[in-house]
Parts: sequence; C-alpha cells; structure tokens
Amino acid sequence: STLIIGEPFTTPVEALLEELRKRYPNGPAIGGMASGAHQPGGNRLIYNGQAVEEGTVGVFVGGAVRIRTVVSQGCRPIGDRFMITQAEQNVVQELSGKPALERLREVFSLLSPAEQQQAERALHLGIVIDEHKDHFERGDFLIRNLIGADQQTGGFAVGDIVKEGQTVQFQLRDAAAASEDFHALLTGERAAQGGLPPAGALIFSCNGRGQRFFRASHHDAGAIQDEMGSLPVAGFFAMGEIGPVGGNNFLHSYTASVALFVPADSSST
Repeated sequence: STLIIGEPFTTPVEALLEELRKRYPNGPAIGGMASGAHQPGGNRLIYNGQAVEEGTVGVFVGGAVRIRTVVSQGCRPIGDRFMITQAEQNVVQELSGKPALERLREVFSLLSPAEQQQAERALHLGIVIDEHKDHFERGDFLIRNLIGADQQTGGFAVGDIVKEGQTVQFQLRDAAAASEDFHALLTGERAAQGGLPPAGALIFSCNGRGQRFFRASHHDAGAIQDEMGSLPVAGFFAMGEIGPVGGNNFLHSYTASVALFVPADSSST
C-alpha cells in the first residue's frame, strides 16, 4: 500500500497513479492533495526532514501492518442507466442513442422539486468501472463532475475522459447521501474485519465536506469513531483525494478517502 500527499499545482497525479499501477498493480494508493494554499508555492511538504514546496511525498506501508481502504464518493444514483453511444475526449454526445442533454432532461423531469433544485448545483455522472459485472451497486461507479453543456450539439462535458460503450448513471450529491454512504461503507468494513477495530486511521476528506456541507463539525472523523470504536484518527481536508474504487486508484473530488491500519494477517484491500 502507498500513502501519498501531494502539492496540487505541481503534481502530475494521473501520471503518478499510472506509474504506480504499472509497478504495483495490486497495491492500493490513498492520500490527498494539500489544500492550504490557492496558488503555487504556498504549500509545504516535509521530505526527509526538509520542507519542500512542490511535488509529492509518500511512503510504502508493509511488514506487520496492512492498510484497508474506505473510499466514500458521497453520491446517490438517480434515473436510469445509459450507455455512451457517442463521445469524444471528455464530451458525451449521445446516451443510448439520444442526445446526452435530452437524456439528462428526461431524468431531471422525474425528480422532485427539491431534487431538481439540488441537481442545478450538485449533479454528477457515475461511470461504471467494471463492465463485466452482472449488476452494479455502491462502489461500482467512478463519480465525475459535469463541467459544461452545449445546447447546440446536445452534449455535455465531464471531468474525465469517457469512451463509447461505457455504462453511466447520473448522481446527486447531498449531505444525507454522503453521510449514509460513508457510514454504510464503514459498517461493511467493520463486518469484514470481524468487528475488530483498526489500530488507527488516516482520513483525507475533500475541503467541501466540512461543517458548511454537513452542518456539523468533525463529521467524517466522528463517523469513523462511531463505526470503528475509539481509535486514533488523523488527516486533513484535501484539494483532491486519492483512493481505490473498483480495484483501481483514482484522483477524486468531494470524497472521503480513509486508510485503516490493521495487522498484516487481516485480509487487505
């Protein structure tokens, strides 16, 4: 397992994760990008006792300790699933044979007034990671932002490269969904460990998951202790979170990525 802390303005995250995939294909990477500064040169990382202003620091974890991971993307699915039938780079032109925006309007029309209001500011696209599965559930979608639309072409842009043939589903992000998802994932992880608490945890939460979002302080750290018991928890609010979904490591947003430290004889994720 790899723990990573990066400087967001100078770290080529996708290239870094791709290199880790090549060298350690079965190794989870978890961490976050520093969020203390809003421009290059403002963040500080510690490497071998020295403060550095750019790049990434990390550590491989092994030996008597394993890392179990919990990655909560904090969204709930809405509407039907569609197949991307026309796309280029990060632009979805068609979903299941119709213009992408037309499909979006179909889904939007079936939402409640409250959900429609929420969709105007917190709508995302979930992209299925493993198309070979018989059915899709929590954790099978990689959540990406919708970043723009073109009324003339009927397409919309997504915060990632998309391909024809991928299965997608629109997603809504809200505090209730984010809290439920996080607690459910932690509960499942506790059950997988036979109820034994981890020795400790590191959490990298999006800086958009704070008190303003949940209307309560320490939500994510508190959830870990609620579900896992009284254990040491440390971490920081990140400007981009790293963690595995569907067996692959990704850079996320609006996510809580958690590293749980367990004995090496426990099953690893």
